[in-house]
Amino acid sequence: MRLVPRWALLSSGTAPVVLIGGWTVAARLQGPAYDPVTQTISVLAAYGAAGFWVMTVAFTALGVCHLFTALGLRAAALPGRVALAAGGVTACVVALIPPPSSGGSLRHGAAATVGFALLALWPVLAAVRRGSPPWGLRLVPSVAATLLMLFSAAWFLVEMHYDGAVGVAERFVTSVQALWPFVVVATCLRRRRDDGARPLTEMAD
Repeated sequence: MRLVPRWALLSSGTAPVVLIGGWTVAARLQGPAYDPVTQTISVLAAYGAAGFWVMTVAFTALGVCHLFTALGLRAAALPGRVALAAGGVTACVVALIPPPSSGGSLRHGAAATVGFALLALWPVLAAVRRGSPPWGLRLVPSVAATLLMLFSAAWFLVEMHYDGAVGVAERFVTSVQALWPFVVVATCLRRRRDDGARPLTEMAD
């Protein structure tokens, strides 16, 4: 089985760093008026926000990271790689259509929703159902990752309905989505290292 190049570890590992680092810096620039518990990330990315440019760079970098990771993740099933790449493109689109300083934006919301759906489904679509794939590409962990993202999205919707901890729920689900590609790549690289360390007689069995 073809696994992944080492540079995919850099692209996948950079994704959660730029996302979490982006909203952290943007929130500091926004000042005490911004409440990360009850306000969404989109508030930081809105026109006129102090951290608008930070979130624009962060979303764009996140999308590019997902694109490179999808390119390098040759061990995954093709539908999953396509979904991950499409999720990366959508992240770039989200950066290009920020919401207004007040009120919502149908285009921004639609792009964010499509991106979430793609990144939630890519783990199960990337699962390899034959042979003995790396842990991150096995069916059970992949289904579990997708279910975790879907359940956390439901939590986010509940918090939105009740004007609760929307920011916490959104940050949780987006963090999981940004981190999972790194988990998959790391398990693929670990599998390659373990296979290389096995005796030739054992590998022949």
